[in-house]
This record gives sequence, structure tokens and C-alpha cells, in this order.
Amino acid sequence: MIKEIDADVVVIGGGPAGINAAIAAGRSGARTVLVERYGFVGGMSTAALVYPWMTFHTMDGRQVIKGIAQEIIDRLVKLNASPGHVRDTVGFVRTVTPYHPEVYKVVALDMLCEAGVKLYLHSFADEAEVEDDRVVSVQITGKSGRMRIRGNVFIDTTGDADIAYLSGAPYWQGRDGDLLTQPMTLKFRMKGVDLQRVKAYMLEHPDEFNDKTPIAELPDLPLTGVGGFSKHWQEANLPINRQDVLFFTGPGDDEVLVNSTRVQGLDGTKVEDLTLAEELGRKQVLQYAAFMIESLPGFENASLSQVGAQIGVRETRRIEGFYALRMEDVVQAARFDDCIARSGYPIDIHDPLGRGVTAAWIGGDGAYDIPYRCILSRTIVNLLAAGRCISTTHEALATTRLTPSCMATGQAAGTAAGLAVKRGITPHDIDVKELQALLIEGGAVLEQVREG
Repeated sequence: MIKEIDADVVVIGGGPAGINAAIAAGRSGARTVLVERYGFVGGMSTAALVYPWMTFHTMDGRQVIKGIAQEIIDRLVKLNASPGHVRDTVGFVRTVTPYHPEVYKVVALDMLCEAGVKLYLHSFADEAEVEDDRVVSVQITGKSGRMRIRGNVFIDTTGDADIAYLSGAPYWQGRDGDLLTQPMTLKFRMKGVDLQRVKAYMLEHPDEFNDKTPIAELPDLPLTGVGGFSKHWQEANLPINRQDVLFFTGPGDDEVLVNSTRVQGLDGTKVEDLTLAEELGRKQVLQYAAFMIESLPGFENASLSQVGAQIGVRETRRIEGFYALRMEDVVQAARFDDCIARSGYPIDIHDPLGRGVTAAWIGGDGAYDIPYRCILSRTIVNLLAAGRCISTTHEALATTRLTPSCMATGQAAGTAAGLAVKRGITPHDIDVKELQALLIEGGAVLEQVREG
């Protein structure tokens, strides 16, 4: 016998987008359920060690993502679990936001509880029941067997557009032509790192680090990240297809999070490929950690302390919405009448097969709009998406996939779902102006920000 559960809003996927979507929907008064496959929330930010969050700001330092995301950061700061927004010493963006993932798990749970959200952990959605052009229910499987959750509005925050796929909604995957996706990365932490020695080496050998590294300002800045050590990396000649070393500092004073493994040519929606990716990624972690200890100044007494519970997946499926955000929209700082979120993160495409990263910078005021049409399924009238699987091209995904952007689209999707329930209509039919007013009331930034 399958247990039946009724809800107004059903959110599948407990990563940052799903957390913010469920909080927003719950705050609207809608009966909200959040389903997450792990025994904790946080998604890639916790299970895959995606750290730090980058970025909430434009390159000139104007904050364009606030709302629920900023509420989370404020709580973390009060708990000494984040320094807040600080300069990015890699230089790729203006700011990064370090945080303690274990504290984030609890803060997010507290906020979900306060919003009245019913949480089902250790549960995996494996079936969607569709009637005409609506999802009627999803089936989840867990330790207690199968349960069916009926709802009025469903939000896909799985990162992989799993609910869109299960419901038969159209989707895209990978880049045009060969359908290849950005590589996966298994992240890991090292402790016992002498960060003062790392910083001193950077100041003595600036030519070995990224061109955008703010070397002139570095003596007065806390070290938050390092991109480079190019000489050491080239001499090591490891069989990992990337150009240099990339790591970020924290949360401990002697800790770093290494974002440098690279698993290419595999499909993150296929269990066989994911299995192989985990195997390859974990072997790369051991190779990379040994290289850092043997070769990098400041790592002489370091040791491997943590590896992600799963490999980090940058790209799989994306829903087909009423509009697909394009690379041109990003670099031209496009404005849309139905804007529901903004972002200042540049295009950041990790090559599906090669060694490099393709970057493109945002013009105009330094931020672009994400329109409501990008989070609406084109064919399923009560299905929204948020996070990594919104409607974009392969190129534009390379900015919308970043966590702060996912948090912003999550709040938008949850607010839209709550509004649809309140009005007794589908998300397709809501008044976008009313949605925008609610988002602004909830702290979201939808207009150009002129202050510094």
C-alpha cells in the first residue's frame, strides 16, 4: 500500500535552490513539502563541497542577489560560520562568500521549519504522474517504502531536471552539436596548510598566478582563494586535464578547499557514467593531494581531510522553457520585463574536452536579468524549475548554475508557486508584476543598483 500525501507546493531537491524555493513557498502560507535524497540539505554546497559561494555582487561591488540568500548569510555570520562577503583573491569575481557547510545544514533546516515546510529526507523521486498538461503527483522511494505526494504546483530543483524528464516535459542537455557537458569535479579539503607561506610566495612570484589576481592589494587582503602555481603544475605533468591549481581558503585557518580535479566526457544522468566518474575522481584526488604536499610552498605539513560525498556535477539537463537565456543576454547585461532574478557572475565554461576555461564578462551595469519565462516549463503548466536546470543555452548555464544565482531563482520559483496556489491558478497564468512586487517585498533585487 502506497502512502498518500497532499500538499500545495512540492519541491524536489534540497540544494540551495530547493531550500530557498521551499522557504518562499512556505512563507506564502502554502502547504509545502521538500524532498531530498540525502540525510541533510544543501545539495552541491554540502554533499559535493561546492565552496565558497560566488558571487552576490557585480565586478564593481554592487550586490544584486539578496532576499532569502542574504538572510541565510546573515544567520551564518551571527554564528561565526561565515565572514560574509569578502574580496576574491583569485580575481575572477569581486567577492566570494565563505561558509561552514555543517552550520549551513542546520541554519537551512531551521529556516525551513520556521516556514512550516514538511521535509522528507532519504527520499528519491522516481516517478511523476501526469494528466493532460499537469503533474498530478510524484512518487518517492525511501526506507519506509514508496509514497505518493499530490500537489498543485511542483518545483524541480534537482539540478538535473529529473521531474521534467519523468513528466515527459521537453529538455535540453549539453552544448549544441555534440551534446557534451561541462566536466565534473570531485572537490576535497586539506588541513595543516600554512596560508601565510602561500601568500608570501604569491607576492614573491606574481607571474605564476592568474592575471586577475589582485597582487598589489594582496598584502592588505585576507587570502580567500588562489589560482595559479602554474610552474609547479606544469612540472608535475599529472594526467588531469586542466591548466593550473585552484583552491579556496577555509573555513578553518589552516584549511583549503581544492577545486582542481576534472572528469570529462561522461553523462551525469547515467548511473554507469556517474559510477565511473566517482572512481576516476577519487583517484585524481589522491594524485592531486600528493602533488600539493610534495610540491607547493605552504603544503609541506598538509594532509587530506575531507572528500565530497559525491562528485560535483556542473551540467546535465535543462528544462525547455518559454525562453532560453543566451550568452548574448549575459554579456550585454540584458534587461527583461519579466525579470525575477539578477546575477553578476560571468560566463565560466569549463571545457568539456580540453584543459581550459572560457570566460566572458558582463557589460552594461555588470548584471543581467533572468526572466520568469526561463523557470516555467513550456508544456507542463504547473511545473517550475530553479537552480541549475532552468531554461538556458549551454553557454548561459555557465553563469546561472552558480549557487547565488540558484538561490535567487529558487526564491522566485517558490514565491511564484505560493502566488499560484493563493490565486487558484497555474504558474503560467500569474500576474508577473504581482510576482515581482512580492519578490521585492522579500528582499530580492530586480532593478539596477546604483549605489556602491
